[in-house]
Amino acid sequence: MSTCKVCEQDLTIELDPEDFDEATSSFAGGSSTTVPDDLQLSCGCHFHWQCLLDESPKIFPTLTCPSCNNRLSTSQPPQVLTRYHNEGGVQDNLDIFPLIEEEAYLSANLSARPARAYLTMCAEGDVGGIVELLQAIEEDPDEGDMSPAELLRYQDALDGNNSGLHVAIEKNQQEAVWLLLWLASELPSSAFPDEVSRAANVMGAGRETARGPDLRGLRDEEGKNAEDVARTMGSTWAGLLGAGVLEP
Repeated sequence: MSTCKVCEQDLTIELDPEDFDEATSSFAGGSSTTVPDDLQLSCGCHFHWQCLLDESPKIFPTLTCPSCNNRLSTSQPPQVLTRYHNEGGVQDNLDIFPLIEEEAYLSANLSARPARAYLTMCAEGDVGGIVELLQAIEEDPDEGDMSPAELLRYQDALDGNNSGLHVAIEKNQQEAVWLLLWLASELPSSAFPDEVSRAANVMGAGRETARGPDLRGLRDEEGKNAEDVARTMGSTWAGLLGAGVLEP
């Protein structure tokens, strides 16, 4: 049996017993917590999923296998096609290049990790999570962390230089849009609906972070600000556009 080229262990993984039933519901019996974790590259080398991703800073510059140094991609845009066997079965032609690119970037830019989490929350409309993340950074910052104000204005180099406001608008997350305007725009407090102001106060979200560049003025790599993006989405944001709320 092949072993992982990084750790030289069997290509399996132990699941947390608490998660076992849900994660392996398609398996009969359900008595073992060991499941496959076998990522095979086009060169034939095998890795655990996480072991391979941990090698991303080494893989990304040359797109070669970290074990045998064979080329993994010759296409443009790049693809790293793999065969992955895990508890859900086998996935053929799984392109992991975006993950390698992201992990390499985050390894070189450690402060971007909470920023990527923040953008995910914007996309999912997790307003409570956004506030909790900002409060955690303010109360217990790690060395090199962005400040809450900087995090709110982060623009993702891996996703077209989008800000959290771009993302929330694209994903139609109205509560998140209002929260971001409250936290990082010059829009007067009187312009916010009463329910938005009340919700922000309940969550402990003040407007101290609003001082600084107005989030509405940030532009993506195509030169579009949040208002421009909203105008491409038909009637979805007609109310806010008509009221001038998104105007920088």
